[in-house]
Amino acid sequence: MGRYMLRRLANYLMLLIVASTMAYFLAAMSLNPRSNFEQQKPRPSIQQIDATLRTYNLDPSTPVVVRYAHWANGVIHGNLGINIKGDSVNNDFGRRLGVSTRLLVIATIIGSLGGVMVGAQGAIKQYRFFDRWTTLSSFFLLAMPVFVVAISLEIFAVDINQAAGTTVIQYIGEYNPDLSGFWPVMLSRLQHLILPTIALSLFQIAQYSRYQRNTMLDVLGSDFLRTARAKGLSRRNALMKHGLRTAILPIVPLLVYNIVLLFTGATFTEKIFGWHGMGEWLVDSITTNDVNSVAAVSLFTALLVLVAGLLSDLLYSALDPRVRFS
Repeated sequence: MGRYMLRRLANYLMLLIVASTMAYFLAAMSLNPRSNFEQQKPRPSIQQIDATLRTYNLDPSTPVVVRYAHWANGVIHGNLGINIKGDSVNNDFGRRLGVSTRLLVIATIIGSLGGVMVGAQGAIKQYRFFDRWTTLSSFFLLAMPVFVVAISLEIFAVDINQAAGTTVIQYIGEYNPDLSGFWPVMLSRLQHLILPTIALSLFQIAQYSRYQRNTMLDVLGSDFLRTARAKGLSRRNALMKHGLRTAILPIVPLLVYNIVLLFTGATFTEKIFGWHGMGEWLVDSITTNDVNSVAAVSLFTALLVLVAGLLSDLLYSALDPRVRFS
């Protein structure tokens, strides 16, 4: 298995290099960082703009290959460059990554586990009320745009706050910056975390439950479940110990890739609820022609794909004892 994983790691590293290189070239050749300085009032001189762009490694008169080599050398040494405002991309990266992590950890746990359990239960209770209700609710959620769900949750929060006569749920920002002290800040963070967590969890539960239901239906009539029942296992134990473990195998890659790539894919949720995470950073970097920031997010996304691929392989081998890597 070790040799197999090393080969997979080598393949993923090559994909990481290719993907990040193509992303940098695409950003460097399509974005126009000069326009940011030309729109300033008072407008800097051409000489000042050229000097600033050279300092930031964004000068279009410098061959893109040379700029890429400078950027790649910095990445190797842990330096992601300078953003369009003259600040370190590393600082932006660390701050945004922390925000996305705090936002997504709870939501992904609830969404993935909830989706698997709802889908499995729906298959077990096929065509009963629970199955029909969860199926209808899932398709309803998946058909709705993210911003509609988010705004609906915000309206719901306003109604709750009015009914309670106090602020129970906050829905803009990560926390109240006017507060001080550990517990007041922690309470504020929890109040701000409720709605985006619900929004992200609902969509994940709706998506994963559909896949899990179908895979669970495929194993309900299998021979190994009948054998388990014949050996004395109750129906519940047989389904949970053998059926669910087998049914989850086909969706392991989907779960892992979606969960990991959500770090840069929760753009709408971050924008609507005012969380300044990785997804929002990517959109803002493109709109401001910030080449180095776009390249940093692209590199991070490619790294996430590498991690997701390795995790998927490890989980698949752990869940399926028939798999042997050589």
